[in-house]
Amino acid sequence: MIRKRVAVLISGRGSNMTALIEAAKDKDYPAEIALVVSNRADALGLESARNAGVPTEIVDHAVYGKNRSEFEAVLDDVLKEHRIELICLAGFMRLLTDEFVTRWSGRMLNIHPALLPSFKGLDTHERALAGGVKIHGASVHFVVPEMDSGPIVAQGAVAVHEDDTPTTLAARVLAVEHRIYPFALRLLAEGRIRIEHGRCVLIGTAARADSALIVPSARA
Repeated sequence: MIRKRVAVLISGRGSNMTALIEAAKDKDYPAEIALVVSNRADALGLESARNAGVPTEIVDHAVYGKNRSEFEAVLDDVLKEHRIELICLAGFMRLLTDEFVTRWSGRMLNIHPALLPSFKGLDTHERALAGGVKIHGASVHFVVPEMDSGPIVAQGAVAVHEDDTPTTLAARVLAVEHRIYPFALRLLAEGRIRIEHGRCVLIGTAARADSALIVPSARA
């Protein structure tokens, strides 16, 4: 099996990066984490990646000021140098230009801590609680020029508790993120994904999910 070479882009601690690295330790996993790139030299995830034996690179966005195209040109050169085929964004806190996103169209995933298309952007857990939703979760999607709007590959949901805070809710959602991101990357690396009508991800051989999460419990 020829494994796809994946770069994970981070800006912080990289907990989803760690989940991907752990998944890729399985010899039957169809992707290898070949590179971790951070736009911040002090990102905690860099040390975690090095400890796991994954090569790391730093492309400091501050060096390029507001010139995002120059920053991305250097980033792209690093990706080419490491022969990267797929990208996973994992807490990468930089907006990418349309040109970069288009260049990696269909080959770049992101994970978002909400059930898209709801709660795009930041502060998702605070907004979910303020909105009174009963179910919250996370989504893995393809990256497109419009933020948090690409075709959805996988989602996972958790119940919202009445005594939840943004912190407690975030912790349960993060556990879901760590499950669905490796799964979504597996599907992409295996070539099992097709996109129809520009938005709908179809996975013909995926197991059908028949269980329902109902909140409050039907037994209440």
